Amino acid sequence: MRPLCRDCGSRRPMAADRRCAECGGPRMLAHGELDSLAVAHVDCDAFYAAVEKRDRPELVDKPVIVGGGRRGVVSTACYIARLSGVGSAMPMFKALAACPDAVVLAPDMAKYRAAGAEVRAAMEELCDRVQPVSIDEAFLDLAAAAESAGASAAELLAGFARRVERELGVTVSIGLSHNKLLAKLASDLDKPRGFSVIGRAETRAFLAPLPVRRIPGVGPAFAARLRREGIETVGQAAARAPEDMARRHGAAGRQLALRARGEDDRKVEARGEAKSISAETTFDADTADPEALAAVLERLCARVAERLRRRGLAGRTVTLKLKTHDFRARTRSATLAAATARGEVVAAAARRLLRREADGTRYRLLGVGVANLGAAGGADPPDMLDAAAAIVGDRGDRDAGQQAGGGGNSTSDSAARMAKAP
Repeated sequence: MRPLCRDCGSRRPMAADRRCAECGGPRMLAHGELDSLAVAHVDCDAFYAAVEKRDRPELVDKPVIVGGGRRGVVSTACYIARLSGVGSAMPMFKALAACPDAVVLAPDMAKYRAAGAEVRAAMEELCDRVQPVSIDEAFLDLAAAAESAGASAAELLAGFARRVERELGVTVSIGLSHNKLLAKLASDLDKPRGFSVIGRAETRAFLAPLPVRRIPGVGPAFAARLRREGIETVGQAAARAPEDMARRHGAAGRQLALRARGEDDRKVEARGEAKSISAETTFDADTADPEALAAVLERLCARVAERLRRRGLAGRTVTLKLKTHDFRARTRSATLAAATARGEVVAAAARRLLRREADGTRYRLLGVGVANLGAAGGADPPDMLDAAAAIVGDRGDRDAGQQAGGGGNSTSDSAARMAKAP
């Protein structure tokens, strides 16, 4: 069993004090099935409140409630407020009675959607199979991504969590298991900044003591009927034959019996076809150096091309994305004469766009994407080797004065989903 340090990614054996032998960090993962599990549920921690604290550092150590005013209800409470008993959907007057020092903020859904889109893009950069559940959570199947990367799903997820916290300023909790049911249950075990694993061998033992209400689909009325039959725990439901449960409760009964045994054959269903493929990076320090920007751009173009090839896609529109030191977004696009999946062609178009923006402005983020996608067959005709000549048009799409996490979509096509490349 090789432990995994969530803080630095090391796989070295733990030190005597059970800390990481590499960085000294205490957040070690050790599980006999750690390297064989690939289905994950990722859930942002107190998302609305976390975004507000990210954008308003003076609130970091304060209890924050996001909700609809004194006559409304709590949308999200930060973990400091939760220590006082504040919870989602609680009437605001009760929340303030429990936590009178709380800072109450009105929801800013545009900002949360923008931040959620950034987290989602990081998920899609991690793997192709991402199934969103809400603005701040999703299921992921990392089997193919792990094989391609030569790393375990756990390693990829730990790196993803570090990146989201470092670059986007919010934290996530992760559940890793062998199916969606167990992954979702695992992600709730150790919030915030959690990473919990439920293996196949321990599935039945883990589920048995849980209240039957923890199984999706068991609402209050169904739970009351089950209670009258002596079924209050998942283990008690698992002891009943699926056929018997089906006779008593129909399809819901059969599903409960299977779920209670840890059986869940639902697949992680990726969203509809991507409208664009992209990659981006946030710099450790803002930079205006044209050579540094160009070097990073080359690597990003290669990553985009690799993902295009993996999906059998090619595209005609190359988009450059920049975010300035003061969080203003710029996007610039160029249209090619023919579709491409080649990194050097994408890079030639992107370099042309970058030259116009390398004007001394300091940038904190750089990204590149390819849109106007179609099947790769027939892409990259011989004259595409001269990529610069193949550009039939380019344009400056938008300069958006937006704060981090706010202001909406900064791509040239507001309907485009930037499915980022790993």
